Amino acid sequence: MKFPGKRKSKHYFPVDARDPLLQQIQPESETSTAWVVGIDQTLVDIEAKVDDAFIQRYGLSAGHSLVIEDDVAEALYQELVRESLITHQFAGGTIGNTMHNYSVLADDRSVLLGVMCSNIEIGGYAYRYLCNTSSRTDLNHLQGVDGPIGRCFTLISESGERTFAISPGHMNKLRPESVPESVIAGASALVLTSYLVRCKPGEPMPDATMQAIAYAKKHNVPVVLTLGTKFVIADSPEWWQSFIKEHVSILAMNEEEAEALTGLSDPLQAADKALDWVDLVLCTAGPTGLYMAGFTENEAKRKTQHPLLPGPLPNSTSTNSAVRYAIKTVRIRCAYTRTLRRLWVALRRS
Repeated sequence: MKFPGKRKSKHYFPVDARDPLLQQIQPESETSTAWVVGIDQTLVDIEAKVDDAFIQRYGLSAGHSLVIEDDVAEALYQELVRESLITHQFAGGTIGNTMHNYSVLADDRSVLLGVMCSNIEIGGYAYRYLCNTSSRTDLNHLQGVDGPIGRCFTLISESGERTFAISPGHMNKLRPESVPESVIAGASALVLTSYLVRCKPGEPMPDATMQAIAYAKKHNVPVVLTLGTKFVIADSPEWWQSFIKEHVSILAMNEEEAEALTGLSDPLQAADKALDWVDLVLCTAGPTGLYMAGFTENEAKRKTQHPLLPGPLPNSTSTNSAVRYAIKTVRIRCAYTRTLRRLWVALRRS
């Protein structure tokens, strides 16, 4: 693999070695040799304070989440702007936030693929999306669309109750020809979400996603998939198992998504089961923390100095001299897992 990110002194390991601040610091090249690339349904999170009459006027249900048509979303947005009701406009989207967070944490380049309004109004939602995304996130490969990107409205009433209105807009209109092979070929990872392959019939986003996966396979770039939500996986776990086995290298999920995918409620057992399909598994388990499961060679194995966590542990099995393990990531020292941790932290913040 190619490792992105900069090795700064504050991330230096091991901690008992000589203080790196006392050593001569060599200037770093600003030209990155690798980056992370992700595909997302670009959308903006818009927060506003409204009264109950506003909720009723647009046919919304107080305290619930509804999908609205583009014309309704546009009328709603224009009234919010006209009456100065908007309090915040944030760049949203699981992978878009991941690319932003990665660039902030690693101080390095990431590339976001998706769509963006061809006609951007200063101060508008698309303008805010660009303004609120890290300058280290490369947006030059976004495909222009003649219409709105996705908008998620959070409408807060006088009582504090939150009502959500979601307008997909053109966020699923990314075409396969808008996926640049050279960008994926030079990447250290291609980051995707399960939402990308679950769109309305006729929308090109699934085809664009599969084109990106094909480029990643061609150039031996690991494919990272975050499962998004347990409800998407629970609809067809067998389909997702087959998809993951064929296309995914690294799987990121929480314990609920893990159970929906594998049928196992214990995160260690679920992570072990997922290793039948992928090379590396990252699983968050609420207050318990983050689990990481993968493979290691027999000669590289060593006993942990930390107490084992309670609960059923998977039996170790040997396959082609690779031994399966599942551990809780308490201390991370090597450069590879340090970079991976940055990417996972970015995913968790999204």
